[in-house]
Amino acid sequence: MAKLAKPPGQRLVKRMSTRTKGLIVAPLGLLLFSVGLCVLSGAVEAKHGGAPFRQWFLWGAYSLVLINGGLLLFGQAIRYRAQLDYRRFVRRELKKRDRDWARFRPKRKASPGKGEAT
Repeated sequence: MAKLAKPPGQRLVKRMSTRTKGLIVAPLGLLLFSVGLCVLSGAVEAKHGGAPFRQWFLWGAYSLVLINGGLLLFGQAIRYRAQLDYRRFVRRELKKRDRDWARFRPKRKASPGKGEAT
């Protein structure tokens, strides 16, 4: 069976840092959410303006897709941010532990080499 080709941007996204992904996804999520709200207001205006059911219903459904997509993207950006904060916390704690451990660790004497007597 032939191996399917990967999408062109998949390698690019895989190489991006978590910080870069978060900085890209957060504004896109907010933008998509805002556009969804604008489309929703247009659907409401069409409904109250006497437009046919199909027109305002489809606009409303489209707006819900945009709103939910924006919320999902923004939620993903929050997840990236939480990962960054957690990694930063763990690194600080490990550094602190290593400093404390080095302070209380007794100094070792150099062990004799192969040919030296003990």
